[in-house]
Amino acid sequence: MAYTSDMSRKSLIWIGLFVGSMIGGFIPELWGAGIFSFSGTLGSAVGTILGVWLAFKISN
Repeated sequence: MAYTSDMSRKSLIWIGLFVGSMIGGFIPELWGAGIFSFSGTLGSAVGTILGVWLAFKISN
């Protein structure tokens, strides 16, 4: 039983990582910056951290 909850927690954290990264990388596109620009990379990193944090909070 604990194995299933550990696997679902890991899956949720991975989903948070990917979704947060995509959203964080896309936000600078709204003001005309490219995906591979500094602000796009920084936004992707911040989105990744927030996505993992949010998924961790949801899974607990």
